[in-house]
Amino acid sequence: MRSNPADYEIYAPGNLHDVVALIGGSPGAILPIAGGTDVMVQFAAGTLQPRRLVSIWNLPDLRRVEILPGEVRIGAGCTYTDLREHDVVKHEFPLLAQAASWIGGIANQNKGTLGGNIANASPAGDSLPALLAYDAELILVSIRGERRVAYRQFHVDYKKMNLERDELIRAVCLARRFNEYISYARKVGTRNAQAISKVCMAALARIERGVIEDVRMAVGSVAPIPLRLAQTERILKGKRPERSLVALARESAVAEIRPIDDLRSTARYRAAVVGNLVAEFLERLGAPAAGHE
Repeated sequence: MRSNPADYEIYAPGNLHDVVALIGGSPGAILPIAGGTDVMVQFAAGTLQPRRLVSIWNLPDLRRVEILPGEVRIGAGCTYTDLREHDVVKHEFPLLAQAASWIGGIANQNKGTLGGNIANASPAGDSLPALLAYDAELILVSIRGERRVAYRQFHVDYKKMNLERDELIRAVCLARRFNEYISYARKVGTRNAQAISKVCMAALARIERGVIEDVRMAVGSVAPIPLRLAQTERILKGKRPERSLVALARESAVAEIRPIDDLRSTARYRAAVVGNLVAEFLERLGAPAAGHE
């Protein structure tokens, strides 16, 4: 049953300072809303609890992409379309641009935001494995000031975040040091877009003299939170991406995840897919003409 609009109040201060002051004045009582692609689904289903909301849509402080010498700062209010079309994001962080193209249709990509995908805290969020692979950091803002937290420490359990009740995600920071890495991104779902992932994976590796010097693999929809395959990464580092390594990496990756049965898929299927994606990534690394994607 659809929610009743009369049960909600919405504020639109128009600037970040006033938004943060409003949230800080009633910590936990006010829900920030940007593109609303997740909130409106709950509203239409009648599951959005009556409450106050504050619009953060199109705030200039949240829509900027700042290009600094050592990092790129992407405002949390940047849309998936912004990410797909931004030249620096496309060329230096292709995993993120690719993930942005997977999320919903064009209408959702024009309204949905990177910060919203993070704050929604779904383990199936398509952009989240890319953020893990790139070792992203988040800038969180409140009336008390700003703090910076590693994204890998942000999601602590299903729908639980390292975010205080008076804080807002301001920006995502990505270090500009992955140009020499081979990129790999895959989404497995009913469709490539407009469908929630059964499994998604983002991976990076740097090869030096035929040896895996650095590797980063992250997966979504296979645990309560987006997951780095840390143990598998340790197994691969310092090795040559040869066929003999594939079986070991596949076994390790499957052991690290915690998939479940749900309406979209089964735990068994998800485990098989993760193993296959890890194997495909290693085959790409071992290809004579391996390059960037």
